Amino acid sequence: MPPPNRRPPRTSTRGRSSPDAPARGAGRFSIREPHPAPHRPATARSPLDLLNLATLPALTPPPDFLTDCEANGIAFDDGDLDKLGRYLAMLLAANDLLNLTAITDPNQAWRRHIFDSLTLLQLLAELPDGSKILDVGSGGGLPGIPLAICAPRHPFTLLEATGKKVLFLRAVASTLNLTNVTVHEARAESAGHDRGVHIGSAPRAGGHREQYDLVLARAVGRLATLAELTIPFVKTGARAALIKGQQAPEELTEAAKALHLLKAVHEGTIDTPTGKIVVLTKQSATPKDYPRRDGEPKRVPLGTVQEKPPRPQHRSEPPASAGGRKPTTRAKPR
Repeated sequence: MPPPNRRPPRTSTRGRSSPDAPARGAGRFSIREPHPAPHRPATARSPLDLLNLATLPALTPPPDFLTDCEANGIAFDDGDLDKLGRYLAMLLAANDLLNLTAITDPNQAWRRHIFDSLTLLQLLAELPDGSKILDVGSGGGLPGIPLAICAPRHPFTLLEATGKKVLFLRAVASTLNLTNVTVHEARAESAGHDRGVHIGSAPRAGGHREQYDLVLARAVGRLATLAELTIPFVKTGARAALIKGQQAPEELTEAAKALHLLKAVHEGTIDTPTGKIVVLTKQSATPKDYPRRDGEPKRVPLGTVQEKPPRPQHRSEPPASAGGRKPTTRAKPR
């Protein structure tokens, strides 16, 4: 029997493990086990799926659209008008989600979108079958989609940087079975430097720089900006066609230096019922510095001089002399 008031001997647990014992180092600086990953619900359907684009009925062209097309030598094969009407229905239906166009009236859209795009067919008619065509900044698919419908013998690449618009363009091409359409997601500034890759001793494969027989753009940017974003894709000796408004002559004057730097010349301007088509021809390879980095062609159009504001003068600072130097003050003799 142990003596009174004496504690029982301590039993060592070193080297043992007990299910009730805390983990080693579970003190102030213990490392906690990571929390289990939260349950993630299944990916939600795209808003475009909810629109059921494939089930939308085709819009009917107004009589004045058909009259304008006939007057300008634009003819249609069987099924072209139905596909154009289905495309226009998809464009207007998706507009609330993607902000594709400011024109929401179907009759106006037939003229200002479809007819305006089809005025470029006169330039496509001069190209041999299989010529590669690029639509830069395609947005909702203008002018690329209407042209691809009416000129199925040419392969079209639609270049667009906004992911949601890319999804829309791919949905349209799939719904209308446009096998001659490829949608590429990239900014023009980066794609314009893509020369493709070498595979063994074969020439470069893929790429976009200087690969196209005709490059198109239908945008509100200044001509100097559009030239820098389109000319690098054009093959030497080939063309870029830019749809512009009534300010095209003034913009051409402003873009003269930009065209010189890009090794391109103004071949001519075609007047159409909805605007003007400015045609540029590439004379030699584009210098490797162009296009400039993302956003730069729009922020500072090529060939324009950005004047620096004068440095503000401090009140106590004497005015500068005519030569640009501050006047010196001589000390008076004592």
